[in-house]
Amino acid sequence: MARGSNSPRQPLSVKKPSKVAKKGAAPEKSAAPKARRTSKTYGLKPSQRAAPVAKSPKTKADKQRVAGVVLERLKAEYPDAHCELDHTNAFELLCATILSAQCTDVRVNMVTPQLFKPYPTAEALSIAKLEDVEEIVRTTGFFRAKAKSLVGMANRLVDLHGGDVPRTIAELVPLPGVGRKTANVILGNAFDINEGIVVDTHVQRLSRRLGLTREPDPIGIEKELMPLFPQQDWALLSHLLIWHGRRTCFARKPECGRCVVADVCPSAGAAE
Repeated sequence: MARGSNSPRQPLSVKKPSKVAKKGAAPEKSAAPKARRTSKTYGLKPSQRAAPVAKSPKTKADKQRVAGVVLERLKAEYPDAHCELDHTNAFELLCATILSAQCTDVRVNMVTPQLFKPYPTAEALSIAKLEDVEEIVRTTGFFRAKAKSLVGMANRLVDLHGGDVPRTIAELVPLPGVGRKTANVILGNAFDINEGIVVDTHVQRLSRRLGLTREPDPIGIEKELMPLFPQQDWALLSHLLIWHGRRTCFARKPECGRCVVADVCPSAGAAE
């Protein structure tokens, strides 16, 4: 017998139970089947899974009705909702959005003035020393990766777009440090182009709590939200949901008692 096993040895005098059932004996109950893993749960963290809701709207018409109420009331609640990353042009917004990954807007707004003073344009940033940029953005977290993305992005802008920020998702996404979410931020806020919906952690959380989607990933959520809201409001919708998520519908303990959309939210009160 192989040594090193942690399981206790069975005495040689004791026979292992036969797998053949004795005649007349009641059949053994099989173990309960394990819950089936689907593409919506397999390999996902709990925070990435669809939030539980009491009664999610069943039809598209029901979701559109809820979406209309949510949009109208949040517009009234947050008439000044806007992008909270400080910027004066598309290039500054692009840099700030890259830095905002896993970092608060407040912290980014403290760092970007120090970045834009020596590097106000893509041309200036493209020839910056990587270690100098790293030192400037150090407090935003993941500073080495972000500095590399910033300088790489600036080089691509100079080489491919004459230093200007492009105005399509197809041209933005290939830039270092830029994904679909960042591209939507730039198009919606710098150019007033509503080509998609920004799905950050707040939009992801609120859209599931409201029962507007059960998708676990940002791209799936974006695809389900787009038909529910007027296209001209897509950029504003993201700001409204982000503002509401930061001020009322918190991740751990939402304040449903003072929420303006609690009566149409199937998750209202569930976390209290």
